[in-house]
Amino acid sequence: MSMPNDTRFHPSSFLLLGIPGLEHVHVWMGFPFFFVYLVALLGNAAVLFVIQTERSLHEPMYYFLAMLDSIDLGLSTATVPRMLGIFWFNLRNISFESCLSQMFFIHFFTAMESIVLVAMAFDRYIAICKPLRYTIILTSKVISIIGGIAILRSLCMVVPLLFLLLRLPFCGHHIIPHTYCEHMGIARLACASIKVNILFGLGDISLLLLDVLLIILSYARILYAVFCLPSWEARLKALNTCGSHIGVILAFFIPAFFSFLTHRFGHSIPQYIHILLANLYVIFPPALNPVIYGVRTKQIRVRVLRIFS
Repeated sequence: MSMPNDTRFHPSSFLLLGIPGLEHVHVWMGFPFFFVYLVALLGNAAVLFVIQTERSLHEPMYYFLAMLDSIDLGLSTATVPRMLGIFWFNLRNISFESCLSQMFFIHFFTAMESIVLVAMAFDRYIAICKPLRYTIILTSKVISIIGGIAILRSLCMVVPLLFLLLRLPFCGHHIIPHTYCEHMGIARLACASIKVNILFGLGDISLLLLDVLLIILSYARILYAVFCLPSWEARLKALNTCGSHIGVILAFFIPAFFSFLTHRFGHSIPQYIHILLANLYVIFPPALNPVIYGVRTKQIRVRVLRIFS
């Protein structure tokens, strides 16, 4: 069956609806999102500045934290400004190219954050289970290699998504009921089979689940080593060094998996709940991470307070 003559293979633009069902409070919803974005920008920039200028923080754990903060700045900036444009100025149109670019950066930074959290779990494992070999194992060269692997793996996860979308024809409506562009949200608008897109997306999710498994295994080994220590004081001191990282892991993965589970199984849940949860996992971790590390790490807390005082 031939397509109609007015069918365009790729649309010139999409229409982002924001949060359908809550249009009447879009303006007011913009304020908490703006506040969270401001916290993410100032917090991550402050932590990066402190790590760069404080020589005592030039250690593997803080290098990984600097990677995490850089990713958080990218992830929040890829989502929130466009979201505020929808909420406050009704700027719903987004070009096809801009939509794909936003999708790329959101998925790229999300994949990067996941693997950096694995690297941070590995860092804590070495620090607690092999403390005498810590500086020998986690050299600057090894940290650079880990950073390179994180970038390459994220590119391998996300670049194919672009080509999978570019091969699809879009001949129906061009309305995306969301605040930002993401892979399956765009793919569902196509008038062709998206089975390959679904399978590749499931493959990416499997890699993220593998990251979770590696983090769990790292902490299982850490807990085993900690409870082999002779005194409770030593055990608490060892666990305290992991507290910030555990908080960051929970802040990232819990909203992400709630969003995935409601999207996959919560068919009776209102659409705006799905979208709010999807917004949570790309907006709140970038704001929470510098707060968690700032509160629990004395060197960072003191220097950040000095900057803002």
